[in-house]
Amino acid sequence: MKFRVTHTTEFVYDAQVGLCHNEARLLPIDLPHQTVLSATLKVEPSPHDLFERLDYFGNRTTYFSIQIPHESLLVTAVSEVQVDPPVLGGHPAARLREASLFDSSETRSWESVRDRLRSERSDEIIEAFQFTFDSPMVGIDARLADYARPSFPAGRPFDEAVQDLMQRIFREFKYDPEFSTIATPLHKVLEHRSGVCQDFAHLAIGCLRSLGLAARYISGYIETEAPPGKERLVGADASHAWFSVFAPGFGWLDFDPTNNQIPREQHITLARGRDYADVTPLKGVAFGGGNHQLQVSVDVLRIG
Repeated sequence: MKFRVTHTTEFVYDAQVGLCHNEARLLPIDLPHQTVLSATLKVEPSPHDLFERLDYFGNRTTYFSIQIPHESLLVTAVSEVQVDPPVLGGHPAARLREASLFDSSETRSWESVRDRLRSERSDEIIEAFQFTFDSPMVGIDARLADYARPSFPAGRPFDEAVQDLMQRIFREFKYDPEFSTIATPLHKVLEHRSGVCQDFAHLAIGCLRSLGLAARYISGYIETEAPPGKERLVGADASHAWFSVFAPGFGWLDFDPTNNQIPREQHITLARGRDYADVTPLKGVAFGGGNHQLQVSVDVLRIG
């Protein structure tokens, strides 16, 4: 599937900003199943400095500064992306449960995955091992391990256990944009059983790391469909988040607890990291400006 994604962020300030420095992760990345056909970032007012680099996690990161007085900031990212069904271990990811990703000779309990992360020293496992530790917004916690354990009884197949955790979060937590902010602690999300996609991704990551598994945060977009009989509303989409867990020999497997789905062609990956702090779409500092109003608009349009 081909998509055009338009992501617009606008700040309107109460007073003039004399200088600002910003970092954006708004351009998608190339992956084995995802090809970026084009991607542009437009900044208004025109920036004094602008350059792009790949960050530590391989995300496209754009730095820019505006060094003239301004009362608003408009950042527009337009990307066209081809997304194909992910294929892992020779099987489509969407058939994770119908066809096991593990060879018949592979010990595939979740404990075996945990133990391989601890004991093996291959390049792929060393790279994944960093995602077993605390990160700025997700800490290992006994309460998270306790929540995860019903999905991870002794000897249960790894893929089955992770999918069960995803399904439990989907069933047991309420999607409530009014409950949390990105700074809401995970123990509050767990206590109140409420949150949004970022919270549910962080929750799953915390649960998995608390059991000794490697998990990371994925930011991106998901194509949404208009209700029957209704027209699609331009700009009515939103940024999305899900999580990925590492399986030795097969790589990273994505799960979307907000929608109870294994991501396929409708999920567009923007950036990957330990948690939201590593993939924040737009952040920076502004000198002056006072209070501000923020408006974000996302449009995901299928074009082929």
